[in-house]
Amino acid sequence: MRMKRIIAVTALFVCVSLILCGCGVSKSGGEMKLSNGNANAQTAAVYDYICDIYTNRIITAQQESTWVDGPDYEMNYILDATGKLPAMRGLDFMNDDFDGVVQRGIKWWNKGGLVTICWHCGADFTGDYDDCKNDEITDWDSVLTEGTEENKKFIANMDNAGKALKELQENGVTVLWRPFHEFDGKWFWWGKGGEENFKKLWIMMYEHFTNDLKLNNLIWVLGYSHNGKDYKGKPEKWYPGDEYCDLVGADSYEVEENGAEKRLYKIVRKITDGGKPLIFHECGKIPTVEQFKKTPWCSFMIWHTEWLIDENTKDELNEIYNSDYAVTLEELPDFANLKN
Repeated sequence: MRMKRIIAVTALFVCVSLILCGCGVSKSGGEMKLSNGNANAQTAAVYDYICDIYTNRIITAQQESTWVDGPDYEMNYILDATGKLPAMRGLDFMNDDFDGVVQRGIKWWNKGGLVTICWHCGADFTGDYDDCKNDEITDWDSVLTEGTEENKKFIANMDNAGKALKELQENGVTVLWRPFHEFDGKWFWWGKGGEENFKKLWIMMYEHFTNDLKLNNLIWVLGYSHNGKDYKGKPEKWYPGDEYCDLVGADSYEVEENGAEKRLYKIVRKITDGGKPLIFHECGKIPTVEQFKKTPWCSFMIWHTEWLIDENTKDELNEIYNSDYAVTLEELPDFANLKN
């Protein structure tokens, strides 16, 4: 009888531990699964890996720049400082750099790394950072209503990224796709229309890319901004739904003051009810290993140029990159050679 009680208590402890840490367990009690049931083998394997290490380790990532001493400027800086390379490379379709992003994405994937892509662009899906901040859509109904001329033109422009993502798929590359980031900050055109228009926009892209373009190589990353610290409304109003995203996170450039941003972690965890791995998709200064252990995002990504160089010492980079907690490029499974 005593042995039965011990077994029962042990089983209960394991179940409670899994629920509390969220290790691959969704709010429905099953394993976390990709939103796209037709995702290819590599993409499913990458997502399973992220779910498996979530709350136990953290994936290192670095956003590239292309205008300072070549596109490998940040990667070379980290390699020189730590002897390691980040597990994941951040790219951007900004300035219509579709061909460049595709080629660098293929090269990094074949090197053994993971690829994440965002897109700073205007409301016509061209241009740069200034365009995404300055542009506005004046008639959201026309743009979001299927079959209108505005809608057809909008989707045709959106397909510039769709074609590039298709080329990456044809070359076997899985992409952590992070469109319309920091939407709740309302400083980019895709957030200026408010919560309901944003959700319709996100779902429209998701369904078009998934169902029409058959992009089965995407892990959809929904990235909130740091505005979580000031929320007086309800951030869940921006959430398009579990079926339209795979990773949910937030970003912050106030790490020195707020560490690994446990407050933002709690906000996005509550929104997903523990059903998604949570990602710290941008930062400047890097949190410490101990801070990450207390706030266990699945990945962090330092922004490019001065955010990497000026806000982090080489000793700080070396500490995280050479810790047992951080996953660097050479530690990743061989996703590139996984057969479909």
